[in-house]
Amino acid sequence: MSQELVFEQGVENAKQFARILYVVHALTFFFSVGTLSILVLIVNYVKRPDTQGTIVYSHHTWMIRSFWWYLAWMILGGVLWVTLIGIPLAMLIWGVAWLWMAYRIIRGFLDLNNNKPMPV
Repeated sequence: MSQELVFEQGVENAKQFARILYVVHALTFFFSVGTLSILVLIVNYVKRPDTQGTIVYSHHTWMIRSFWWYLAWMILGGVLWVTLIGIPLAMLIWGVAWLWMAYRIIRGFLDLNNNKPMPV
């Protein structure tokens, strides 16, 4: 078996694993508002170095950044919620953050299936 074929099989395996991570991110996001996504985030950090030099690397980075930005917006909404005056704004921030995260998961999954790297 040539090295190129082995590399291509490795990339396909990494892509399949990234697809699974997108699905698990989506499930944890939709059923736990993202709180369980911390487990998937850890897997992203562990698997990302193995995909250096492939499009899959950009997808791991995309999922990692999506998680941290989503968390930042959720924390901001929580701080506003505690002030009581900011409750309507907090709910707006949480709603927009939820839609944004759904977009990032769906776009990442579709781009991975189309062999497109994610922008960095």
